[in-house]
Order: sequence, then C-alpha cells, then structure tokens
Amino acid sequence: MKREEIEDTIKKLRSRVLDDFPLSSLSDEELHEGIEKLVAESLAGQYIPIGQKAEVVDAIYSSIRGFGLLDAIMKDETITEVMINGTGNIFIEQNGVSKRLDQAFESEKQLEDIIQRIVGRAGREVTQANPIVDTRLPDGSRVNVVLPPISLCGPVVTIRKFSKDPMTIEKLISYGSLTKKVAEFLKILVEAKYNIFISGGTGSGKTTFLNALSNYIPKDERIITIEDSAELQIKGVDNLVSLETRNANSSGAGDISIRDLIKASLRMRPDRIIVGEVRGAEALDMLQAMNTGHDGSLSTGHANSTEDMLSRLETMVLQGAEGLPLAAIRQQISSAVDIIIHLSRMRDHSRKTVQISEVLGVGEDGRVMLNPLYTFKEDKKSTLEHVSGEMIRTDNEMRNTQKLKLAGIKKIF
Repeated sequence: MKREEIEDTIKKLRSRVLDDFPLSSLSDEELHEGIEKLVAESLAGQYIPIGQKAEVVDAIYSSIRGFGLLDAIMKDETITEVMINGTGNIFIEQNGVSKRLDQAFESEKQLEDIIQRIVGRAGREVTQANPIVDTRLPDGSRVNVVLPPISLCGPVVTIRKFSKDPMTIEKLISYGSLTKKVAEFLKILVEAKYNIFISGGTGSGKTTFLNALSNYIPKDERIITIEDSAELQIKGVDNLVSLETRNANSSGAGDISIRDLIKASLRMRPDRIIVGEVRGAEALDMLQAMNTGHDGSLSTGHANSTEDMLSRLETMVLQGAEGLPLAAIRQQISSAVDIIIHLSRMRDHSRKTVQISEVLGVGEDGRVMLNPLYTFKEDKKSTLEHVSGEMIRTDNEMRNTQKLKLAGIKKIF
C-alpha cells in the first residue's frame, strides 16, 4: 500500500472504531484486539505486508488511547525536543539540530484530545480558563502546554524528552562535558555534604547534570525531591520521597507550590533536599533549608554565569520577602550555597561544564564573593562546528574546607 492509502485506511477505520466500539467499557487490551480484528476483516483479500498491518493497528490505537503521531516521535531516541505549534507545524530537535517534520494532526480537536490525555494521566488540568500547564509524560519527559486564546496559532505543546537510561557522570565524561578529575572532585563535594547550585541557560543540561550528580549521594540517606513536574531519576536510594507541585483547579482552589512543598519537606526528616529548579519566591525557603541543617542539598537555576546566578537568587528572594534588606539576603546566600556549577550549551550544540566556583562570604563592597576553582579552557583545535577543550584547575586555593574536615577528608586537589 502507498503512504496515502495507508493514511486513508487509518482515518476510515478510526472513524468506525469511534462509532461502533463501546470505548468506555473496553480495556486497553480488549480495544487493541478489537482493532486488530477490524483491520484484518477490512483488509482481507488484499496483500499487505505484516509490518503495514501492524502500523495501521498501532496508529488507530494510539490515536484513541495513546498520543497519536507523538507516540512514533517519542520512540526515536535521537529526538530530544518536540515543538508543536498548532496542528500543522511540528518541529523536533534531533542530534542538536532543529528541523520541521512532514507530518500533521488531522484536526485541532484531535490535538486537543491528545493534550487532555497527556495532562489527565499526570493528574493535571488545562482549559481555556486555565490555558497554561506544566506536566510530564509517563516516561518522565517534561511537557508544557499553552492553549488558545493565549496561543494564537492553536494548541502549542513543547516536550523535553529524557533518556530512558538515567544520566551518569561516566556518560557525561564520555560526552566531553567534564573530565575524570573534575568528576572525582564533585564526588568528594557531594559526599562531604556541600550545598550545590547548578546554573545554566535553557537546554544547557541542568536537570541531566543534577541527575548524574545525585548518584554520588550515599545510598543510606533520606532524600526528598521537589519539582514542578517530576523529572529526576534518582536510582539506588531506597529512602526516597518525590514531591510534585499541583496547579489550581478550574475554580482556583487546590494550588500546591514549590514553597509549600519545601516547607512540608522540612517536617519529613530529610537528610538532603533536592529542588529540581528554583525560579521564584521559593528561593528564600530553599536557602533557609540549606541554612538549617540540611547540608548536601542540591538545586538548579537559570543564569548566564555563576555571577548572574547570585544576582538571580537575590531577585528571587526579594519576590518572597520584599522588605528584606539586600545585605541580609546576600548573607543568607553566602551562608547557604557552597558551590555553584555553571553549564553552557556551546556553539556546536554540545553541553559542557564551564565553571565551578565556591561561594565565599560577603566582601567589603557588600557583594557575595566567588572563588573560581575550575574553568573551561577551549583549545586551539576548536572550530565553529566542533568545540574542544577541558576544565582546568585555577591557581585559587579552595578556602571553604570545613565540611571536608568534618567528613574526614584532609586533602583535596
């Protein structure tokens, strides 16, 4: 069968399934079996390869109980981002390069049905009255949805895919994101319970790096993770509690914010708190948690450099406590955050660790001081298409060594 004939067959048989099958009373398995029988009966007498028959069955099933053409896209491990701008404009990021797909949804209603399926499975709600939602797919991939009338081009869906295999430091080393020596340094910092903040721009790999870094946490500790949409894949920790925010319902009630979850987590006897991303007033609660005996906590934030991360933290804290003096905020930051790791997406689309700095106290000028320990040095072999280089240890001596001594570590490189 030609591609046009396959698509026409899928549309016709899908309509028959919707009209003739008691969908509400059928289990997923029963529906799949019923579709298989219908396809076999409808195509009897025609020679059609088994692969094409299976494609027709899967396409009909996924459009009713799955995510339509998204199912096929999501199976491709080389695709890292999916951007749907209305029914006919689908873009993907594959191997670091964005391109447009030659596919489209049948109608706006079909796309909206798939959106409601995605949102519903995660216990979220999106309507014209509440047209923006962050949610996730069953595999942990992050999903953002914006509906009309906010979006003028129809329903917009942005999906950040995550690998089925959790990221490890070893993989980051193989990708050239950091070196073995830097990885050993970070392992010591995590085990010694330094509070670490990971900064970077959009798509720089902050969550991926946080996942990898969390593997260094001792397995006998109690970990509380707090996220807008659960994405972290922490393995090997038995005493793990994952918390996720909740949007308000259509009547405006039931909202649970990251601030609420951080406050709740403090009563759950955590050894460490991991906040997927700090982006607002919850920064104050996160800093206070780090300052009240929850050493070894980890978090991420959007920033263009380690210095910018400090400025952003100040701004975020002010959102939650407008009357707090700037000097007090800076004192909180310098006392709470020990290390800032900055990531960057390079011009060749690779993601690299570009700086590791320790946070010192407040200087004479009233600003929080940073002490760069490692910086990325690009080598002469780099080109526009390929960036090469490595993290180089600076001449600066690490000054905040109290936690190393408490952990019984006398010397660090």
